[in-house]
Amino acid sequence: MAVLLTAALLASGLHGIVMRGPTQPVCQVGKPCSAPAVGAVLVFSRNGRVAATVKTGDGGRYTLRLAPGAYVVRVSPMPKIGAGIRPRDVSVAYGTFRRVDFEIDTGIR
Repeated sequence: MAVLLTAALLASGLHGIVMRGPTQPVCQVGKPCSAPAVGAVLVFSRNGRVAATVKTGDGGRYTLRLAPGAYVVRVSPMPKIGAGIRPRDVSVAYGTFRRVDFEIDTGIR
């Protein structure tokens, strides 16, 4: 039974893409105003304690194994300007990998 429980916990987590934007003060129609956040560090906390961190790779992609439950997410280091990261709250379901894409607000206006 313990082996099955451990396997199920290892099979749960999140994956997705992290974007940052806006990347310029004035966005133009037909031109991207965001870019992949390559090398961003996402910090997942639960009950006020850091549970896990993950660094984004090529194209802003990440994959992270997490135990089922609710987490608060932040980007490290926190941007000096902007609204941080969205969404800030995520949940992980038992035995599944859920896709959650994040957006980091650069504060450029």
